[in-house]
Amino acid sequence: MASNSAFEFLLPDVGEGLEDAEIVNWKVSVGQQIEVNQPLVEIESAKSLVELPSPYAGTVLELLAKEGEVIRVGTPIIRIQLDTVEQAADDKDASGRTEFLVGSISKGEESRRQKSSTRNYGSKTGSTNLITENARPVATKIFGGLATPPVRKLARELGVDLNNLVGSGPQGSVTREDVTAFVEKSRGGSIATEALGDGARESRTPIRGVRRAMAEAMVASAFTAPHVTEFITVDVSASMHLLDQLRAQPEYSGVRLSPLTLLARAMCLAAHRTPAINSFWDEASQEIVTKHYVNLGIAAATERGLLVPNIKDADQLTLKQLAVSISEIVDAARAGRTEPAQMTGGTMSITNIGVFGIDTGTPILPPGESAIVALGAVVQRPWVVDGQIMVRYVTTLALSFDHRLVDGAQGSKFLAEVALMMQEPAMLLAWA
Repeated sequence: MASNSAFEFLLPDVGEGLEDAEIVNWKVSVGQQIEVNQPLVEIESAKSLVELPSPYAGTVLELLAKEGEVIRVGTPIIRIQLDTVEQAADDKDASGRTEFLVGSISKGEESRRQKSSTRNYGSKTGSTNLITENARPVATKIFGGLATPPVRKLARELGVDLNNLVGSGPQGSVTREDVTAFVEKSRGGSIATEALGDGARESRTPIRGVRRAMAEAMVASAFTAPHVTEFITVDVSASMHLLDQLRAQPEYSGVRLSPLTLLARAMCLAAHRTPAINSFWDEASQEIVTKHYVNLGIAAATERGLLVPNIKDADQLTLKQLAVSISEIVDAARAGRTEPAQMTGGTMSITNIGVFGIDTGTPILPPGESAIVALGAVVQRPWVVDGQIMVRYVTTLALSFDHRLVDGAQGSKFLAEVALMMQEPAMLLAWA
């Protein structure tokens, strides 16, 4: 540090084991007076988009990273002149660690993982502070940064890294002309107008953030866990009727109910009946870890890529609570407000491919999980009932599981019981 009352803030790991994050938008500027817990910067990691608050009150001396720059965890990103020398002196006598609450966990999860709601946050020898719970990062919508969204889109289409450009726009922002001039200078010649818009022959998008993490996770999962996929087609007419009945009840007013809600409940119940389906292969210790709780992941397609946030202790929730939690977690993911804590600790997952009109597929396991179920489209089809052909609501469920942990009989039992609960929803009460 430059002086006894200066503080260098290091980029924290706001998830578990993240290596880097992108500086999306600075919320402060050099010379600005800031308060404790005031948002400093918005960053995008591989798992979420969050704002980082200031641990101190003081004056911004220097921004050490540019917007759009990918920074490794532990790298200084901002220097702050503290308001009081005493505050810095107190820091020197502390542990040299700065801790930060990154998200809440359920009571059941908390009893299993002591202090799992805290992460080392911006640690640096001689400067530390325990940030209050009010400093928990709030995920926000992505803003412009170095350039407006249309200019960013143009840069992606032309394969231009905005970090390489010096902007000529207001406050140093990069303009459309800056991008085209850079391309013309670096590649020679002029750029055809039609190549800059929707008619471009090809476009390039940097592999960063969620998209990169998703790709790495899927490749790692596909080549480390031996996947087995089983399918079952089931008559869910009774479930559709039950959902209509529930929607008519006052206590379910405003609650989004769907076959996914019933499937989530069915998976939680079936997991307790077949514990192997909810386990983890610990390669380091050469142990199989059986989870006696269900942190249920819900795959959500977002503009930033596929996210699978999870609902902590989903097996302890009522059907209504589960429906509300699913809605909240999916809405947050699509709005870019997923908390880092929601992206870790999942035990099994659901992917709802039926919303795209797809009948079935072969889902890939999220890393560290042993099972994932794909819910296909619910459609009306001819179906044999008591020897008679009738029109029924039908869907296909696809279960992928890790064959190191789950053998064929266990996987088949789990899927058959989930299907039974979807066909006869009264079993949701019988097995609760």
